[in-house]
Amino acid sequence: MNDKVLLRYGDGGKHTNLLIRNIFYKHFHNDMLVNYHDASVFDLDHGRLAFTTDSFVVKPLVFPGGDIGKLAVCGTINDLVTAGAKPLYLSCGFIIEEGFDIKLIEKIAESMGEMCRKTGVKIITGDTKVVEKGAVDGVFINTSGIGVVQAGYQPKTIQEGDQIIITGGIAEHGTTIAVERFKIKVEGNIKSDCSPLNHIIERIQPKLESIRLMKDPTRGGLATALNEIVEMSGKGIRLLEKAIPISSEVKSINELLGLDPLYHACEGRLIIIVEKQNAEEVLDEIRRCEGCEDATIIGGFDLIGVHPRVVMETYIGGRRIVSPLEADMLPRIC
Repeated sequence: MNDKVLLRYGDGGKHTNLLIRNIFYKHFHNDMLVNYHDASVFDLDHGRLAFTTDSFVVKPLVFPGGDIGKLAVCGTINDLVTAGAKPLYLSCGFIIEEGFDIKLIEKIAESMGEMCRKTGVKIITGDTKVVEKGAVDGVFINTSGIGVVQAGYQPKTIQEGDQIIITGGIAEHGTTIAVERFKIKVEGNIKSDCSPLNHIIERIQPKLESIRLMKDPTRGGLATALNEIVEMSGKGIRLLEKAIPISSEVKSINELLGLDPLYHACEGRLIIIVEKQNAEEVLDEIRRCEGCEDATIIGGFDLIGVHPRVVMETYIGGRRIVSPLEADMLPRIC
């Protein structure tokens, strides 16, 4: 193979097969994928399925804590997790720019394979297209995923008093991308929170009955995700600023850039709405999960008799209405 991706690598012939076999099959290897059929057939346990799809165009392609491949696998796994599902199978579609570095494609595929092995998820089908130089910016990836819904979980109507848990520090992915995009030299351990969340579902499975809703705060961040929940539920949120976990590095960089971390994407966090009487018990279980040591309750649905909105109690005791994102602070975040 050449050291650059050529147009012929996407023509469906000999060179396409070389790319698929030497890189994608090598890193995604499993019995279902390497059968050379156009689609994989599989058996499932009886139950309800969750199915999702997403496309990833992040810039830069590689960043502290991850790359576009890791992001694609984790993003799709996490979308299934919000449905209470155990992720099982993924598809992936690559659109690659002519002249793209072969070693970087292999690094991206290696990240995807590593995440699949870590989570027990298999990539069982995919597609590769190579387009002329300038038609795309490097590489774009689409992933779709199928999972089995656990313990009959389904979203429930939010009730007054329900509590809101966030599973870790916010704004770490968006801030990392901003630092890389603007080439800011910073000290400290700034890296994306990009990670799979399927282990959380496994941990809290016995408590799923007390979970009203789950949502991952990706584009638009925590603020937009909570506003979407308010719009759907018709109930107001009281958000506690002092309870929201934000690292000092993330806070400082956003103050420097004039950005609000409430609107930065997270790629390894989950918002969990839980019955008040079980909130502390669920929180204790979540904190036992790797990477969730900073999980905390950040507020609740206890604004009664007011127009449904997200209202944040600030550090100094004031109140601030938190609106949904109106203009993208940082495009191509995921």
